[in-house]
Amino acid sequence: MTQTRPARQFHKYFTVEEANKMLPLVRKIVADIVRQNEVVSEFEHRLKDLAPRRTEKTRDVYAEELAHRREELEAEQAKLLAFADELARLGVELKGPDGLCDFPAWIDGHEAYLCWRLGEPEVSHWHELNSGVAGRKPIAAASGTLSSSK
Repeated sequence: MTQTRPARQFHKYFTVEEANKMLPLVRKIVADIVRQNEVVSEFEHRLKDLAPRRTEKTRDVYAEELAHRREELEAEQAKLLAFADELARLGVELKGPDGLCDFPAWIDGHEAYLCWRLGEPEVSHWHELNSGVAGRKPIAAASGTLSSSK
């Protein structure tokens, strides 16, 4: 007996045309995410280097500065999450810190992803739900239809 996985029931499914039409906005948000991720990574790196040096819980200028830097990191992390949430509200999934994104789609009658990475001029690849970026194929390789609904 063959077992089929239930559909994920994504909020939205995209056609290639819909994904490409949305790409200017997605490109801006993803560029913000990539840039903000670099800011957060830099803050984390600096704090990682500073924090182990503190062994005492004293109220000196250094401790206050360290607490201030941690607050700044939290604010920068909140900005990053806000950008990611904005992308998610559009129905687009962020898959990597390099700006890799997936747009849920129906391809050949089953759920799949249209795949795009920051720097690419348009959405021109797709992959199965579980294959990830390693399974990317040109959209021309889809044997059947690409649709926005079941």
